[in-house]
Amino acid sequence: MELQGLFPLALARVQLRLDPWDLALLMQEVLALRGDAQGNPEPGCAWTGDINGIWQLHRVAAFAAISAEVERQAWIYLEQLGFRAGSVALHIQRSWPVVSEAGQVVGRHHHPNAHLSAVLYLNGDGSGRSGCLRLFPARQPNELVPGLAVGHGGPIDPGSPGGRQWNAPWLDVAPQAGLLVLFPAGTDHAVTANEDEDDLRLSLAFDLALSAPLAQPGEPAPPEYLAPHPAQWSELAPPR
Repeated sequence: MELQGLFPLALARVQLRLDPWDLALLMQEVLALRGDAQGNPEPGCAWTGDINGIWQLHRVAAFAAISAEVERQAWIYLEQLGFRAGSVALHIQRSWPVVSEAGQVVGRHHHPNAHLSAVLYLNGDGSGRSGCLRLFPARQPNELVPGLAVGHGGPIDPGSPGGRQWNAPWLDVAPQAGLLVLFPAGTDHAVTANEDEDDLRLSLAFDLALSAPLAQPGEPAPPEYLAPHPAQWSELAPPR
């Protein structure tokens, strides 16, 4: 019998060849932005710049070159998904640093404000000991009876080849210096605990959004399924 996997989620992994000196400078910049903070307000959570006022790294000169590389790889990702050239515009919406000390995590979440998420690791040796990116399936289409794949003495053996391939509860991506990952922003994800007592885990996160291209006079209106280009929106004055 042959099982065929249908409708896969597209996770991109790109090992960027970044100069170690450039990586070191980026890490210094991130730590300077964090300052004396040790984590987010919730105990045990890694420090994330987006809720600490640091959410537009792509507009900071020190991060301009790496943000441009993320944009370039994001266009390649869309091309490999089958998007026609010129059919959409792509925007970096937010970008922020994440610093995880020993024992700290990032809880399960997704990014409903965006369409595409990207994470660039500034350090890590590929072992996963400093904490992995954990991606969760939206649902378990192969568990047959809802709830079987979550364990608790159920009939599906998570250690079997079938359990691992067809009913895996998550996928872990170990950080590696210079590794860039891209995935749909609606995917639930988390970061496991940093178990390296001697090192921090540093990464950059990006939210990207798709819109219709900028419409020129006389051109057809943007398609209904795509938001018009933000340059063609009109902000309304708040009520008095």
